[in-house]
Parts: sequence; structure tokens; C-alpha cells
Amino acid sequence: MSILSRSRRRDPALLVAAAMVASTFVLTAAATPSDAGDGWQMAEPRLTTPWTDQVSPSNALPEYPRPQLTRPSWQNLNGLWQFAGAEAGEAPPIGEDLAERILVPYPTESALSGIARHEDRMWYRRTFTVPESWQVGHGQRLRLHFGAVDHAATVWVNGIEVADHTGGYARFSADVTDALAPSGPQEIVVGVEDRTDATWQPVGKQRLVPDRGIFYTGSSGIWQTVWMEPVPARGYVADLDMATDVDTSTLALTVDTVGDAPGLTVRAVVRNGQEEVARAEGAPGQRLDVRVSDAELWSPDHPFLYGLDVTVLDGQQEVDHVGSYFGMREIGTARDADGRLRITLNHELRFLMATLDQGYWPDGIYTAPTDEALRFDVAEAKRLGFDTIRKHVKVEPDRWYHAADTLGMLVWQDMPSMRTGGIPPPDARAEFERQLHEIVDEHDSWTSVIGWVPFNEGWGEWDREATGRIADSVAAQDPTRLVNANSGVNCCASHGDSGRGDVIAWHAYTGPADPAPDDHRVAIDGEHGGFGLEAPGHMWYEDGHGYQMAQDGAELTGLYVENQRRLIPIAHQRGISGAVYTQITDVEHEVNGFLTYDRRVGKMDADQVRAVNDEVVRAVDRPAVLSTITRPDP
Repeated sequence: MSILSRSRRRDPALLVAAAMVASTFVLTAAATPSDAGDGWQMAEPRLTTPWTDQVSPSNALPEYPRPQLTRPSWQNLNGLWQFAGAEAGEAPPIGEDLAERILVPYPTESALSGIARHEDRMWYRRTFTVPESWQVGHGQRLRLHFGAVDHAATVWVNGIEVADHTGGYARFSADVTDALAPSGPQEIVVGVEDRTDATWQPVGKQRLVPDRGIFYTGSSGIWQTVWMEPVPARGYVADLDMATDVDTSTLALTVDTVGDAPGLTVRAVVRNGQEEVARAEGAPGQRLDVRVSDAELWSPDHPFLYGLDVTVLDGQQEVDHVGSYFGMREIGTARDADGRLRITLNHELRFLMATLDQGYWPDGIYTAPTDEALRFDVAEAKRLGFDTIRKHVKVEPDRWYHAADTLGMLVWQDMPSMRTGGIPPPDARAEFERQLHEIVDEHDSWTSVIGWVPFNEGWGEWDREATGRIADSVAAQDPTRLVNANSGVNCCASHGDSGRGDVIAWHAYTGPADPAPDDHRVAIDGEHGGFGLEAPGHMWYEDGHGYQMAQDGAELTGLYVENQRRLIPIAHQRGISGAVYTQITDVEHEVNGFLTYDRRVGKMDADQVRAVNDEVVRAVDRPAVLSTITRPDP
């Protein structure tokens, strides 16, 4: 990171001692600095969730963080780290104790972190030991992983810079083997800069000063799991790129390996439970077609997932082995009986009944307090009769998408927007596009993700032609999913309809919106509803707002049911393929959720919500006559 000095000075004698035991695949206790937590305590939350009190230095998100590429040996580095605010130009505090303690991976502004304030620049520091059983330096290398750090991060191990990454929503990792001391404690220092909406960096709804409206508290620093694992020195699996074709019952798999190792072979074995149902072999880095006879299809009604074992071989010798999974499913478009373009899932028309999910927590801000909490919002949406979530201008940890895959939830994935107001300069535009494609690349194998949304209501948009070009570039990068170039193109800061992508989405409050499909794009209501109800004792502020307020739960439920039923004539007359209701939970001043911000109170009658959602879907879906993603030439 350019603001902080990148001195490579190294003084192992000054390292703070720490003890860490080797972890297992099932559970890993987060290792802590040598002071064992002295000087740390959770800040007082403005609101607690049912999981707040379960969080401690010994169990800060201990679950395996990468469910689509698993190895048995790994170690969690969540827990207590040393912390300090920083000034521009400071040298990294190699070998120096820092005054404060922070609970990683909760962002600095959160109560769970123990810091509960924003810093533009900050230092993290801790030590770790490498298990001797990993044989690092003897045929094995050590990789250090960061799920996400907002926004720009530089990492030093024993005073040697090992990683530099910009972008608060993408994971990154580094081979730190050559920076390790021969034995004993090893030091990690992380420098972070996050100026939030004082710059043009992608921020979603984060703001330095929340507006008591639709923009919220910032979420700075390390906010996803930090961990490490041993990997083979040659030919280890770095990435699995997966796409499915339901017409041929085929998994298209590319196994990317790292390490100069000519002559390697990859073997893929597909399993239904313990039973092997398909296998194929090929070369690393080349597409491997794995045919699964009579494949079971994945859908929200039947979220069936195949297990996948991938082995890298040098002749008959195993070099690396990883586990994964996938669902066999198609997303596309088709013309209904009236000739209008509609969305299909597995070649059947499907009305996508969605809710907006912003992924904010009163105790952890961007980071759910526990894995159970992370899964809870997805499960609640499912319980309320939704089959789709619009993940709104935020990207989640991998385990959230794993929950969507396993529970059976489709996902519209937004790109976190730049700030509103003004036109971003050229360098910010280029960085926005780079981060967008990085996010697509990291999430294009999740079964649940069925569409990309580069822009929302024109936030951070600079011109209509560029929006169309970006939509085309995302479609080219991932031709297996739909692209909604600018959700809410009819609204707000939008520069107008580019005509590109696969989806046209309008927003209307309280709505619903009523766009119509054209010759190459389906239409959806991208946002509507937003009916609000204050719940004293469960609110971030002393008051709150919605787009129309109710006096009690019965009135709120009635407003919802009436509003949802309006989707039926809109779908019949205009041909929309889905709708997105705002929203699953309250967030700060917004009190238009099905649940309060603390997830303790359900504000509507869940049975009536589920019933009307089912009623709309049954009334709208009709047979398809053709299935394809239809895109015009750029």
C-alpha cells in the first residue's frame, strides 16, 4: 500500500513469542498473541444479536473458510491480534508491541472487534508457529490466506513484504515460505488503509458518516477469516473453475495448478454420497469434461449437490488432493406462450421470488458474529417462501454462498458500488472494473449464483456506453449466467438504459415496478416494497424509516400481502420474470425488514408471507417454448 512505508527490515530477536497447536479440518482454535488477551474486551454493542455472547477470542469464526476447495491440514489465525492506528508514511512496526488488541476478523468499527472506531490507516500484528508435521521447506510450501481486507493491505512476514492487495471484497493469499525463520515464532504485520467514501474505492453502502437513511457504518480492516495451509512445492491445486451443462449432464472443470511441474495429470471423481458416479482425467489448466449419467439437477426445491474429489498425479504418485462439490443446474432465458422472454431454471420457466439482503449486523457490521448467524439470514429467506436473494452491493464470505448452495437459494450478486454523487475519475473507473472482474472470477463456480449486477441505480456510473461495455465484458467472462447491467436503470443516478446485458430491472417504491422484456432481455422488478415498522428496543436509532410505515405487525403483513399480489397482473400483462422485495432485515435507520436488525423479532406473520409468495409463483409460471441465453452482438 502506497501510504505506508514498505521497509523490509527484519529482527527476529524482537519477535513476540506465541504458542499455537496444529489444527484439524473439523475445527481450529484461533491462536492469540502471547499476552493471551490481556487488554482486550468486547465493546458495548448498540444492539446485540442472539449470537453476540457466543463470540470470544477462542472461537472467532473457527470454521473451515473455503468449502469449494478443501484440504485436511490448515490453521485458523482468527483471534486476538495486536492493533494500532497509523499515520501516513509510517514504517511497519516490525518486532514492536502494539498498544491495543483487536478480535480478528471483525472490522474495526464493530463492537465485536473491541476497537469500535474507524481508522483511515491501521496496523495489525501477531505471531504464529508452523507445525513441524507440515514439513514446510521439505517438499511443502506455506500459504497465508486473507478472506477479505478493506481496503488496501500490505502484509509482512518477519519483516519481509509478502503480499500487497487492493480491494475490500476479494480474497488474496501469498506463499510466505521464503520469509520464514528456520523455527520458532513467526511474525505477521498487516498494514491497512481504508478511507471509505473519502475516495472513489468500491464501498457499497459504507460511509464514514452514516446518513440515517440508506447508507451505513463503515467496515474497515480485516473482516474475513485469516488462515494458513501447507501445499506441495510443485503442482498444487490453486483453483477449480466449474460450470455445468444440464443438456449433456456434463461438468466442465478446469484445475489450475501452481508450481513448475511438467507431465502432471489431474483426475476428477464425482460422487453421489460415497458412490462414484463419474471420473475423468486430463492436464492441469485445460478444460476437463466430466459426464455424469442421468444427473440429478439442482434447484431451490431440490438442492442436490455432487461431491468432487480432485487429485494431481505425477505418474502414479499423488502430488495433491482437494475436495469440492457442485450442483448441476442451468440458468437461461426462454419465450413463454405469449412470445415474451422469461427466465428459466433447468429449462423451465421460473418466477424468481427474491428479497434484498444487505448483509449488515449490529454487532459485527460486515461480519456475521458466528457461522450459524451467517447461515440464519439465508434460512429465514427460505422459510418465508423466497427462492432468490439479491446480495445488495456487498460480497459475502465463501461460507455464505455455501449456505445458499446447500439450502437451495438462487443469488443475484451485486458489485459493490462506488460512492454516490459526481463522476469517478479515470483511474477509479479502471480500478472498479478490475475489482468487478476479480469478484466474478472468484465467485463463478457457486451453484447458487445465477446473475451479476455491475451497477445499481447508476451509483458510481460514468456513462451509459461504458455500462454497456462492462455488461458485455462480464457476459464474456462468464457466459453461463445472466447479466443485469444496471438494476434500477429507471431511477436515481442512472445515465439511462445501455440496452446491454440479459436483464432490464426497474425499481419502484412501494411498487412493484413493471418493466417489460425486449427482444433480448428479460425483465424483473429489481426492488419494491420497503414497508416499515418500528420495534422499540430492537432499533439502531431511536426512530426509523420505511417507504410506507405501518402501526403494527398486522397492518405491516396486510401491506405486504396486498403489494405482493400486485405482481400477478404485472407478470401476466408485462411479462416480468421476478421481483425483489426490500428487505430481509432492518439495517440501521431502515426499519423495513421482515426481521429487526438484531434478528430477534419477526415483524410479519410468516405464514401469510410464505402463502402469498407461493400464490404469486403458482399464478405466474407458464410453460416455455425455447431456452437459450439470447445476447445481441456487441
